[in-house]
Amino acid sequence: MAKNGVLVSVKRSYRVRTVAEAKDIALRWLESINLARAADMGLPEIDDRHHIWRVPLRRARKERIGEIVIDAYTTEVLEGKSTRPELIESRLLRKSEKRAPTAERTDLPKRSPLRNTIALGDCLALLDDTPRSGVDLVFTSPPYFNARPEYSEYEAYEEYLVFMRAVIRKTHGVLAEGRFFVMNTSPVLLRRTHRNESSKRIAVPFDLHRIFIEEGFDFIDDIIWVKPEGAGWATGRGRRFAADRSPLQYKAVPVTEYVMVYRKRTDRLIDWHIRNHHDPALVEQSLIPDGYEKTNIWRINPATNSAHPAPFPRELAERVVSYYSFKDDVVLDPFAGSGSTGAAAARLGRRFLLMEINPKYVQLMRDSCEHWLGKEADNVLWINCEPPAPSMTLL
Repeated sequence: MAKNGVLVSVKRSYRVRTVAEAKDIALRWLESINLARAADMGLPEIDDRHHIWRVPLRRARKERIGEIVIDAYTTEVLEGKSTRPELIESRLLRKSEKRAPTAERTDLPKRSPLRNTIALGDCLALLDDTPRSGVDLVFTSPPYFNARPEYSEYEAYEEYLVFMRAVIRKTHGVLAEGRFFVMNTSPVLLRRTHRNESSKRIAVPFDLHRIFIEEGFDFIDDIIWVKPEGAGWATGRGRRFAADRSPLQYKAVPVTEYVMVYRKRTDRLIDWHIRNHHDPALVEQSLIPDGYEKTNIWRINPATNSAHPAPFPRELAERVVSYYSFKDDVVLDPFAGSGSTGAAAARLGRRFLLMEINPKYVQLMRDSCEHWLGKEADNVLWINCEPPAPSMTLL
């Protein structure tokens, strides 16, 4: 592919610069495994994000039987990423792939068996009972460390981090390979208890980032959720400086939160998950229309009129769900609150798994579920709580 008349391969100083060169390297590799006359090559494609060439292999110019991956810098065939020779041969001979199982065949993405579920209880216990790899996306906003006494209380910040590590670790087990965990969080302000003590601001997102990396996730993006300017004045931060303008007392009024995006660590590229989706029609139906967010600055008004003390807006949930999942995927929120993630998932054609420890907020979801799903609300699985009575208006 040429950009501004210059081949990308030339611009990147690759040793493998042309389609012909990629084909020649692939042919020599096929000759080394005695399959040069049996397999046809498709058009090589350059993947400059990962500095590789992909050479598709086909049987008699028909169905695809594999690919050869070439390091664009070294000209080496990356056998760990290329289709294994015995699998290519098996497909050429139309042998049953069940006789020679491989990771490429047995580890393909499968549709999760979970249905729409709302569960009352501690998410740590509920995650233990969740099928491994049964979740396709996690989106949540965890309890803020002691930011509001009525919302969460921990004796020490380290205790909070230990708890969050346990949640992240157990969520890693139920999340499918290569799929995303998106967390909405922000620094918290601990107010001073008397006039001779300073307030403290704790950088929670950065401590959680370290835990994510240690627990088997790769960092993908930091998205900044920007609220209207007036939203931050409720914290009281910046009022003293606004009154007397004295240097050293300046404190910025917080109007942002972080939406941190992580991916469960895997050697498989995102493109692999798209190509190997169990239902290509769902991939097509999930394409993002025009008007999507092009930068990591998202301007969204905060949620209002909620019975939950720290709700995030449904618009935020809908963006995350649409950008990081396919239709019919299962979206998990281990701290579901009033159910914004579930409402967003339902509206976008996804399934949800909502966990909440507070019966008051589970009741809010009971009252709202019918509005999310219509008649399908009768098919929701309720765990540790009674389902709502079927709506007579929907019968």
